[in-house]
Amino acid sequence: MDDKTRDISTAHLQDDSDAGQKRVGAIVKGARPGLRRLAAAIAAALAWGAYDHWQRYALASQTQAEVIEFHPTVRVETVHRMSDPLQLVLPGDVVAFEQARIFARVTGYVVQRYVDIGSHVHAGDLLARIAAPELDQQLAQTRATLAQRQAELAQVRAAVGQAQSNKDLADATYRRISTLVSQGWESAQNEDQTRLSAVAQGANVKSAEAAVDVAQANYKAQADTLRQIEELVGFEKVVAPFDGVITDRGVDTGDLTTGNASSGTSLFTLQRDDTVRVHVDVPQSAAVGLEDGLEAQITLPEMPDQVFRGMVARNARALNIASRTMSAEIDVHNDAHRLRPGQFVYVRFSIPRPDTGSLIVPANAILFNGKGLRVATVEASHRVKMHDISIYRDFGTTVELQGGLAGNERLIVNPPANLDEGEVVRIAGEKTN
Repeated sequence: MDDKTRDISTAHLQDDSDAGQKRVGAIVKGARPGLRRLAAAIAAALAWGAYDHWQRYALASQTQAEVIEFHPTVRVETVHRMSDPLQLVLPGDVVAFEQARIFARVTGYVVQRYVDIGSHVHAGDLLARIAAPELDQQLAQTRATLAQRQAELAQVRAAVGQAQSNKDLADATYRRISTLVSQGWESAQNEDQTRLSAVAQGANVKSAEAAVDVAQANYKAQADTLRQIEELVGFEKVVAPFDGVITDRGVDTGDLTTGNASSGTSLFTLQRDDTVRVHVDVPQSAAVGLEDGLEAQITLPEMPDQVFRGMVARNARALNIASRTMSAEIDVHNDAHRLRPGQFVYVRFSIPRPDTGSLIVPANAILFNGKGLRVATVEASHRVKMHDISIYRDFGTTVELQGGLAGNERLIVNPPANLDEGEVVRIAGEKTN
């Protein structure tokens, strides 16, 4: 209803009220005083009723006009492409840069233990000493056998010399007999005997030389056995393979140790912690931009103000098909030993975005209904335009779009559920003419 019609209706109501009051007044003039008071009260009631009716009619007309001309008021934000690095915080685990479980290589008893849990050691430091009498006796017996093999080698070498001398003598005798036979002073039989004797002495030389080869092989095998046992005896002294700290102790003085590859006794666990590795599983959405050399910041829940810095030293280059995550490790210098293997930490990455940037929109701007995921924007004519979108990464309060918007659109935040394409809206905070 327009303003002119509203004014005419109001005028008619006012005229009706005035006419009623005049009629009541005429009656009151010709009546007695009691009736006059009654008529005055009736006139007042009629006037009040007419005014209340007029007021309600005016409010209803105003409400009807507002409903007809209603335009929802919305809040908008401008969509921008984000080129800043993506800030990603992931849970991680601190592990030792090197870790070794030290097992016994010999069977015996722990004579002395020199370290305990928490002891800092250097490479080559003595950790424990094991007594192995059987192994020591085997070492002595092997050394004696080696000396025997050496004597046998010397003996067969001397036999080779003697055999060679006998051969030289037989050769010289054969040459003299051969000369005498040619001059007729010796018989052919003697010549044959000396010749065969020289051949037999040559065979003796070869036999002696073969005996030398056998003796040398026996000596070498015994020497190898000795070196093996000496190395095993060396394991009676348990030493640290690298610098680190003892994190576990499995034996004490007097304990029996078993030197077995499958069921050997675990003596100590040694971990290197001057540099630690921080293991983290990176989701697929961020794995593309994660490369070796990327800086990382590590914080602990117990020390939120302390930031440890490191760099991605290695990554798996492949994703776990079950979790769709990629394993990566950050090397962190830990000279102060503040980070300890086994701790839970938070790892913050600044992952570079694509060269074209990323479209980041608030999560509360997304409409999800039977038409799928959409967002609403306001055009220059204040009309609503709907856009189908696809989400690339979800950050909780914001999402990164894979498509649907170009950038610089005025995006409606918290859009009404009944908002339609082409609907005219008012923008909160914007002045209207």
